[in-house]
Amino acid sequence: MAAPCSDPSTDPGVPDRRGAARYLWWVTAMQWRRVAGGAVLGTVWMMGLTLPPYVLSRAIDDGLRPGDQGALLGWTAALFGIGVLDAWLSIMRHRTMTRVRLDAYFRTVRVVVDHATRLGAALPRRVSAGEVVTIGHSDVGVIGQTLTVTGPGVGAVAAYVVVAVLLLSVSALLAVVVLVGVPVLALLVGPFLGRLQGAETAYRERQGALAAVLGDLVGGLRVLNGLGGKGGFAARYRDGSRKLLHDGYRVGSSMSWIQAFALGLPTVFLATVTWLAARMAAEGTITVGELVAVYGYVAVLVVPVSSFIESGYDIGRGLVSARRVVRFLNLEPEDFTAEEGREPKEGGGSSHGTREHEAPMEAGSPGECDGSAEAPGPSAVLRDPLSGVEVAPGVLTALISAQPSEAVAVVDRLGRFAPSAATWGEVRLDAVPLDQVRARILVADNEADLFAGTLRAAVSGRLHPDDQALARVIDEAVARDIVLGLSGGLDARLDAQGHNLSGGQRQRIRLARALLADPEILLAVEPTSAVDAHTEARMAARLRAARSGRTTLVAGTSPLLLDQADIVYHLVGGRVAAVGRHTDLLATHPDYRSLVSRGSNTSSACAEPEPADGDKEHDGTPAPPASPEPSHEALR
Repeated sequence: MAAPCSDPSTDPGVPDRRGAARYLWWVTAMQWRRVAGGAVLGTVWMMGLTLPPYVLSRAIDDGLRPGDQGALLGWTAALFGIGVLDAWLSIMRHRTMTRVRLDAYFRTVRVVVDHATRLGAALPRRVSAGEVVTIGHSDVGVIGQTLTVTGPGVGAVAAYVVVAVLLLSVSALLAVVVLVGVPVLALLVGPFLGRLQGAETAYRERQGALAAVLGDLVGGLRVLNGLGGKGGFAARYRDGSRKLLHDGYRVGSSMSWIQAFALGLPTVFLATVTWLAARMAAEGTITVGELVAVYGYVAVLVVPVSSFIESGYDIGRGLVSARRVVRFLNLEPEDFTAEEGREPKEGGGSSHGTREHEAPMEAGSPGECDGSAEAPGPSAVLRDPLSGVEVAPGVLTALISAQPSEAVAVVDRLGRFAPSAATWGEVRLDAVPLDQVRARILVADNEADLFAGTLRAAVSGRLHPDDQALARVIDEAVARDIVLGLSGGLDARLDAQGHNLSGGQRQRIRLARALLADPEILLAVEPTSAVDAHTEARMAARLRAARSGRTTLVAGTSPLLLDQADIVYHLVGGRVAAVGRHTDLLATHPDYRSLVSRGSNTSSACAEPEPADGDKEHDGTPAPPASPEPSHEALR
C-alpha cells in the first residue's frame, strides 16, 4: 500500500502491521536516536543513584569514625555534587521520555487518521465509531506510555548489575541474595501481568462495543422515540454497562495486586537484605559504613525493581492497545479496480456513510494509481450496464425507483463506490486511476458528514472561495435564510454533523458544498427530500440553472425535481423499465405515475412559487416586489 502523500516533516512513515510487538518496535525505531538518548540518561541516572550509599559509607568510615574533618567535608561535598548531578539527569531523562511518549502518541494518531481517510466510505461498514473513538481516546495514550520503559527500563537493568557488583565487594552472600531475589520477584508478578493483559483485552473490546451502542442511541434518539424503541435500546446499554463494570473490576483487581507487589515486595526484600547485613555487622564481618552502604544499595534497588514490575505492566497494556491499532490498520480499503482475469461482482448495496468529497482533487495531484487507462474527455457518457442507466454529458438526468436502495446502488457503481462493470466512454470506470475519477466525479450523499466548525468551513471544504462565490452557491442551494438566521452569518459555529441545524437546513448546506466544488459530473442522492414543497421547487429550479451545461444525475422521487430533468430513468427491480421526459412518463406509464404521486398531491412546477405562510422550511427570501433580496454583503 502506498504511503499517504503528506508533508515530509509530519509524515509518520509506514507502520509495521504484522503484529502488536512489531508495531511497538516500529514506533520505537522511528525515533531511535531520542529513545537511545533517553535510555542513556535513564541508565546514568539510575547508576548515579547507587553512588550516594558508597560515598556515605566512605564518609562514615574515613571521616566520621576516625574524626577526620577534612575527609568528612570532602566526602560530603562529593555527596552534594552527586545529588545535583542526579537531579539534572532526572530532569533531562523525564524531558526526553516525555518527548518519546508524545512522538509515539501523535505518530499513532497520524497513522490511524491517515488510514481512516484511506478507508473512506468503507470505514463505517468495516468498524464501529465506538472502536475508532476508543483507539483515538485510550489506545494511543497507552502506546505512548509503553515507550517509557525504554528509559528507566534499560537503566533498571544497569542499576541491578551495578548494585550486585558493589555488594559483591562487601559480601558474596549479600550479592547472591540480590542476584537471586530480584528474578524471584519478577516471577511472582508474572502471572498477574498475564491475567491483567487478558482482562484488559476483554475490557477494551467491550468498551468499544458499548461506545458504538451509545453513539447509535444518541444519533437515533429522535427516531427511537418515534418508534417507541428508546427503552429497549437504553436497557441494552445498561446491560452492557454492567458487564463493562464487571470487566473493569477484573482489571482493577489485577492492577491492585501488581501495584501491591510493586511496593510491597521490594520493601520485604529490602528488610530481608538489611537484616542479613545487620547480623553480619554485629558479628564483625562488615563495618558500620558497609552496613549503611548495604542499606543504601538495597534501598536504591527498590527503584529498579519497581521499574521492572511497572515496565511489565506497561508492556502488557501496550500490547493490548497495539493489537487493536494493528487490527484497524489491517482493514483494507475497498478496491474496485479491474484486475486481469477478474470481473468485479455486480450489484452492491448502498454505500452507507459519507461519500461526498468536499472538493475534487486537482487533476494530476498525487494519489494511488488504481488503473492504467486514462480518463476520457468531457463528452464521454457514463454507463451502468447492470441497470441500463446512461448519464449523458451536459444534461440533467433523474433516477427514480420504488426501492431507493436500487437508485443508490446505481449511484454507487457510477461513482465507483461499489464493484461494477460501469464504463466511462470507451473504458471501464474501474480501469481509470482513482484520483482521476475523484477529481471529476462527485457523489453528493444526503448523509454526508458536516464537521464541527464554522458555516463557512462547512460549505468551503478544502477550497478557499471568496464571499461572492459562497454567496452564489448559498443562493443556488436556497440556503440564504440559514446564513441570515445564524448569529455570525458565515462565521457562525456548527455542531458536529450540524446538529444545531434542522434536517432540511443540513441538506441545503450539503448541496451548497457540492455546488461549490463544481465537479464535471455530479451524482446527487435525494438532494431535496427533507424540505417543504415551496423550498424544494426553488431548489430544483436553481439546481438546474446552476448545473446548466454540466453533467448531473439526481436520484429521488420528487415530482418537482423530476420535472426539471432532461431525461428520467425509472428503475424496476434494479433495471431500467422506462426512459423519457417526466411529463411523457406520467402520461404513458401508470406505474411511474403511481410512484410519483404516492403520498403527494403536489403537481409539477416549472417555476418557483411565491412564499406561503406555514412552510416547514421557509428559506426566508422575500418575493419581489415586496422588498429587495438581501445583498451578498449581508451574508457576511
